[in-house]
Amino acid sequence: MPAGSEGSGPVSLPHTWRPLGVRIAASGLGLMLAVVIGFAWVSFDAETRAAFTPFQVVTLMLLGLLALSLGYALARSRVVAEPDRLVVVNGYRRRELAYAQVVEAYLPPGAPWVTLDLDDGSTVAAMGIQGSDGARAQTALRELRAVIESATSA
Repeated sequence: MPAGSEGSGPVSLPHTWRPLGVRIAASGLGLMLAVVIGFAWVSFDAETRAAFTPFQVVTLMLLGLLALSLGYALARSRVVAEPDRLVVVNGYRRRELAYAQVVEAYLPPGAPWVTLDLDDGSTVAAMGIQGSDGARAQTALRELRAVIESATSA
């Protein structure tokens, strides 16, 4: 393998991995949704806008907030390697794992994100490293494996 394919070397801790494609998509689609809804509302004539009941307006606002909260949850996903632990944030859930708990990190072809095998036989999705990011995800996976290996061997 060429020397450049091995990544940029060891990472300094703390180090954070975030999904690039998901953040771009969530931000872009959220902005486009807001623009389309705003343009549609402004383009209605006064009679059409007056036909909306307060309940319908509140329902539309709540649906918009739901869409924004889902996009934000996806965009805030991350994996943070700290000197003493690994922090995995998936949406609104945060898990802190000791390095000794993590047996393996893998990203099979076609998988949406990295999966962490734990010593108790369970698995944890690490949505902060998305397979859709391609080579960036593979580099992040190599870096994460190196951090886990160095932390467990120390």
